Formats: sequence, structure tokens, C-alpha cells
Amino acid sequence: MGGALSGGATATLLRRRNPKLKILIIERSAEFKRRVGEATVEISSYFLTRVLGLTEHLHEKHIAKQGLRFWFQNQETKTIEDCSETGPAFNARIGSFQVDRSVLDEKVLANAVASGVQLLRPVRVKDIVLAEGGVQTVTWIDDDGREGTETARWVVDASGVNALLARKNGWYMTNTEHPIAACWSRWSGVKNWDSLELAAKFPQWARRTKTFRYTATNHLTGLGWWAWIIPLKGGDVSVGVVFDQRITDLPEGAGLGPRLREMLTSHPVGAEIMADATWHEGDVHFRRNLAYRSSTFAGKGFALVGDAAAFMDPFYSPGMDWITYTTNATAALIDDCLRGKPAAIRIERHNERFRTSYERWFKAIYTDKYFYMADQELMTLAFRLDLNLYYLGVVTQPYKHGIAALERPSFASKESKLPGRFISHYNRRFAAIARDRLRRGVWGRTNAHHHTM
Repeated sequence: MGGALSGGATATLLRRRNPKLKILIIERSAEFKRRVGEATVEISSYFLTRVLGLTEHLHEKHIAKQGLRFWFQNQETKTIEDCSETGPAFNARIGSFQVDRSVLDEKVLANAVASGVQLLRPVRVKDIVLAEGGVQTVTWIDDDGREGTETARWVVDASGVNALLARKNGWYMTNTEHPIAACWSRWSGVKNWDSLELAAKFPQWARRTKTFRYTATNHLTGLGWWAWIIPLKGGDVSVGVVFDQRITDLPEGAGLGPRLREMLTSHPVGAEIMADATWHEGDVHFRRNLAYRSSTFAGKGFALVGDAAAFMDPFYSPGMDWITYTTNATAALIDDCLRGKPAAIRIERHNERFRTSYERWFKAIYTDKYFYMADQELMTLAFRLDLNLYYLGVVTQPYKHGIAALERPSFASKESKLPGRFISHYNRRFAAIARDRLRRGVWGRTNAHHHTM
């Protein structure tokens, strides 16, 4: 159920494991629309290139990404040159991409169909009846009111944030520890960070780095919020704000577009880069309470993948990493069960791994991070540690052990357990330091004129 990246990839992996399987994808849309989750990082890039074989497509239709950059502000910052900056000095050593999700999703779905997967589109899932260990039944309806029923031994929920199975069965759990919200759109007229105009206006700023700023994921930061600026092939730019509702909110006003612009331009970097930019009408979105998970990830005859299973936070772009792990693990689980291997122990292990992964991943990276992510000193130290430990405990695993490593999600494997505990420890400490700095009025004291390349 769902034919975008999660559903298309799961179907492709299952067909690759067993070409005799009969697989049907039920997709709601006639064509995919743009969605957030446009930045890949090293694990998802490995998956898209080395597992799904999309290297040529990614280089032709999308943009090679040059790492992450962070921009900080305080009362001393008046221009882009005043703002503290943290980011790479040179090009990224391991490839990743800025992707237009509508284009990528269509490509993954087309590849699945080319491998022999059947496609029913556009139809909406009307009902799902699960039978543990028996025949699963899915009823659908199209735009003309025509209905149909499909039966299968397994059903995979790849319905994204609709989370059909989790909501229907009472498994959906809002992460109340992490009350984040987001507002986003695609924009035209965003300035090129590497333009001659900006280099002439801020020559010292332009000379500080030797890589491209334009193709990085640029983060603007403020107390309790951050914004992403991600370029897409063809010139459009994805821009959005995420904020912790305990700390801040969007500015008041009429209409999401003006409120989003006001928040972005409250930052000197946003004011410069977005000065001439306009959002696309009809493409401004808002969602509260982004973080959630399902209490159940699989049973005998069903499994949840991608956003249908859980979502934590868009910071550090973990969404496609999560898709990578859930699709690979689910394909392995279903294939093993269909081949007659003991199902109960495998399903129990699958559920335990993903519950553990979500909890440790969230505790390590995201718990109360919004209190310190806009303090240059704390966030720069956290970023260096987060990045190195991500490589040590997570990125190294598929490069060392191959595709099978993608069946063991982050922080649930023995290789990533210790790095995860260390990250969780200093994350708690930095959040406590940030609260203390806020009480003492010294929070963000290095947010001007500090440049860490």
C-alpha cells in the first residue's frame, strides 16, 4: 500500500530476493507530488546508489550535495558576514544528493514495475483486514467509485504519514516528548550562495570556504527553531522551518506564506538569501506534532515501512535512512517467512530492533536538542561529535559488511550501540548547559564572527 520510495523499494527488494513472487502496489496518486525529505545522507545515498542502482539517475536528475552548513545569529549580527558559520571547507568525501522526491519516487516505482511488480493506480485503500498468519484483505476504491478487493499472504504499509495500519489498529503513538511542528514550501528567486553578487558584496565571507555553499543543506538557526534551504534541479529551492512548540511558534499573521517569510527573514542570512524570493502559491504546508511511531512494526502477514512506521525529526535528514532500514529489514523478514523459516522469532526480533532503534535514535540525537542547536559553541561541538560517531557506528557498517548491514537499524546493532550511548550522554549535557546559559543570559554568545570550517 503506497508506491513511493518506501513501497517501490520494498517491492523491488522482494522481487530481487525471489523473482517468483507476485507483488501488487496500490498507489493513491495519479502522479507523485513534491514532498519534503529531499536531502540524503550517507546511509540513504549508499542505499539509492549501491542497492537500488540509481547512481546515473541521481547525477542526471538531481543535485550532488556538499554537506551541511549552519548559520547562527544574535543581537550583534546585522549582515550575513556577521553571522557565525559552521560547515565544510572542502567538497564532501562520500557522495550524497539533494533530490526532487516526486522525480525520485516515480523512478523507483517505474523500476519496480519493470522488474515484474504489478501496479494499481490511482486508487485509494478503503479498508484492510488483517488475519495473523492467514490471508490479508485490502479493499480499494477509485475516483469513479469502482471498488475492488485484493488478497495476499503479506501486506506492506508504505502509506507514509497516513500510517494506515498504525492508525486503524491503535498502534499510532505521538511522541509527546518532542512536540515539533513544521512549515515549508518550494520557492523561486532564492539567491545563489556562490554568486558573483554576494562575493562582491561580502568578499571575506565568500573566501572563507573552498567548496560550494549553494548545493549544501544550509540551516538557519534561532532559539527553538531551524530552517532548511535545499536547492532542487531546475532552480526551485525547498525551504522550511521546524520549531519546538515548547519554545517558540511561527510569527502571528494572516496566511502561512507571509508567516514563513517573516520567520526566515528574522535571521540576517535569511534576509539576504531570501530577499527576492517568492513562495509557490498552493505549495505552502504546515504540520504539528511531527514525531510519532507505531507500537508494532510487523506481524505474521503484515509490516510497516518508512513513515508509515515512524518519524522522528527532519533535522540531519534521517527520513531516508529510516526508509533504508525498514525496507531492507522488511524484505528480508517477508522472504524468510515465505521460505518457511520460523516466523515468530523473526517477527519478534524485527519489532524489538525497530522499537529499540527509534527510542535510542531519538534519545541520542533529538531529545531537547532545540534548546542548544542555535548556540554556535554547543551546536558546533555537537555537530562534530554527531558526525564522527555517525560514521563510526553507522556509515561504516554497509561499507564493511555489505547490503546485509542495512537490515540492522541504527543504534539497535552492537556496532552502533556504544556510539549511540555516547551521543545520548553529551546531548543531555549540552541541553542542560543551554538551559543554564539561557538563565544566565549568556546563551548564543559566540553566534557572531565565529567561523568553523
